[in-house]
Amino acid sequence: MRNRLLIAAAATVVTAGVCGPAAFAAGQGDTQDNVFLTSVHQGNLAEMAAGQDAQQNATTDCVKTVAARLVSDHQKLDQDLKNVAAQLKTTLPTAPTADQQQKLKDVQAKAKTSAYDSAWLAGQDAAHQSTLALIRLEISSGQDSAAVAAARKAEPVVTMHLDMVRGGTCHAM
Repeated sequence: MRNRLLIAAAATVVTAGVCGPAAFAAGQGDTQDNVFLTSVHQGNLAEMAAGQDAQQNATTDCVKTVAARLVSDHQKLDQDLKNVAAQLKTTLPTAPTADQQQKLKDVQAKAKTSAYDSAWLAGQDAAHQSTLALIRLEISSGQDSAAVAAARKAEPVVTMHLDMVRGGTCHAM
């Protein structure tokens, strides 16, 4: 019962995000740890794609700088996550969710305009809020020590990213 409540809570958090992590992959035990690994991995993939896109299509140096930082940091976080997933024999998806991909396409439609920057920042704010909620849920409810450790390691990085895009405003650090 507790496991189902955790999964329901994670799914609720996930569906609230704009580019945030997606729901877990079924058939892998559906544990909190698998929900976390799968959802945050897809979020990392979405963040890397969005960051790479912003480096080419944003109009301000601030957004381009933040985007580059997000790409670099999410690559490192995702490598840690993949290592834990391999230990737990969790199969990770190879792409962001369809919703995450559509959100990026919606932002890309505004490329090279100030509307792009605003939409990108708002999407990053929502995505990082969702990711942070999943991380905190894993820290409080995760069963596997390696998955919880990965969440603890990711928390300050994702918090910093959120501070950089909070409120849809760019704050390069």
